[in-house]
Amino acid sequence: MWQLKKEQNVPIYRSIMEMIVQKIQTGELLPGEKIPSERKLAEYLSVNRSTVVHALDELVDLGWIVRKRGSGTIVNEGKWGVMMTPRTDWHRYLEQNVFKQVHPLVAEIELRAKQNLPTDLDMYTGELPLDLIPSFDFPALNWKQFLKEEAQDELGYLPLRKEIQAITATEYQLHLPSESLLLTSGAQQALFLVLQVLLRQGDSVAVEDPSFFYALPIFQAAGVRLFGVPMTEEGIDLEALEQTIRQHRIKMVMVNPSFQNPTGTVMPLRKREQLVKVCQTYQVPILEDDVFGQLSFISKTEIPPLKKLDPDNVLYIGSLSKILGSTTKIGWLSAPASVTKQIAEARKMMDVSLSIFPQMLAKMAIEDPSFSEKITLLNKQVEQRATAVYQVFKSLSEWEVSPVKGGFYLWAHWCQGALKPEDWQVFLREGVLVAPSVAFSEKRGSIRLNCSRISPEEMPLFCERMVRITRQLSENRQTKIEH
Repeated sequence: MWQLKKEQNVPIYRSIMEMIVQKIQTGELLPGEKIPSERKLAEYLSVNRSTVVHALDELVDLGWIVRKRGSGTIVNEGKWGVMMTPRTDWHRYLEQNVFKQVHPLVAEIELRAKQNLPTDLDMYTGELPLDLIPSFDFPALNWKQFLKEEAQDELGYLPLRKEIQAITATEYQLHLPSESLLLTSGAQQALFLVLQVLLRQGDSVAVEDPSFFYALPIFQAAGVRLFGVPMTEEGIDLEALEQTIRQHRIKMVMVNPSFQNPTGTVMPLRKREQLVKVCQTYQVPILEDDVFGQLSFISKTEIPPLKKLDPDNVLYIGSLSKILGSTTKIGWLSAPASVTKQIAEARKMMDVSLSIFPQMLAKMAIEDPSFSEKITLLNKQVEQRATAVYQVFKSLSEWEVSPVKGGFYLWAHWCQGALKPEDWQVFLREGVLVAPSVAFSEKRGSIRLNCSRISPEEMPLFCERMVRITRQLSENRQTKIEH
């Protein structure tokens, strides 16, 4: 297992580092697993002990491993605080395939979802089903019209930016100046640009735990450390956040205060104001992800964006993809004008273009006289489906759930402890595809379900399968106790 591949012009300690990182990434070394002692590792690799010590010290600093008194050196339990290796060797970088690092269980579920088996109930995929995506009649356009409109400025298609300005002003009384609004190819491109332009390798970012940010490999790829902050029923734990800011010199706080992904938690106004105040005190900017803002089952006046509470210190990400379908891929980033300009210039230098086609289609959809009516209907349909899924879980005492107040997701916590690998296979055998909590956190006892993807006709079948799944999970637990 411990064979070192030495390369010319590469220090031996770096080769040792990369060997250990590769073993962690491929699953040869598991979270919490003990690494051989420095003396034994030096013997296995036929190198000096001081070289091994140097390599392990570097990996501790990067967050890949942890030294515990009395226990030796172990693999870090999760991705919190982990960075990529310090030198940029593009050949190795591609070999490590950082953008495809996926937990084996998540990869298995993703593959199953892509097979689109008619017997499966896919509540894993994070998109609207086709039957709920609003349809619009678009006017006939010729190629010259697209070419004419393509002469957009670097911030994106101005007519669409004005439509988005109108939406945020009407729904939130949030006024976003056009010079502060950058259109992006989806919310994740906005996040990518923030990481590339405003943060540096080695910077630390605080996010909610659990969080979909945890699932994104772009943080490790950028060399940015993620630190998870526990959540309460009202969102991020502010006392824990302050401690994290002080302990890890946090450079940015990234939160999803409305219909948080994956938990669906809604941060109340009082706590939003407190969060803004904490970040002002420590002079730490906030990145607010509000991609589900259009899918609210409660009054939007109850949950104003953080951007409205603190326009200067909050970067605001929104999206149309959640209501118009992922193929539209339209998101936006609102920041102070000077920051927006800097990010737009950086995008231009990266040659990360934004096609005019989805921008024009999105503008025409918003301009459609029936747009508001169709979005209202969409909200009603998703709410009805979410309520039905919630009722299924409420009837099963082994699960702990809260009502869905907006967005797609219901977060269900298994009350009998962590879910083991064999437990997840029960879901797959029953054909119920869900997102496991390991995709969003180091925790092992919860599932995320996209309620929008279960039609009223499929609900009885879903109920039957969840009853069987719950019974089998309980039996699995009882068998372990008896043994």
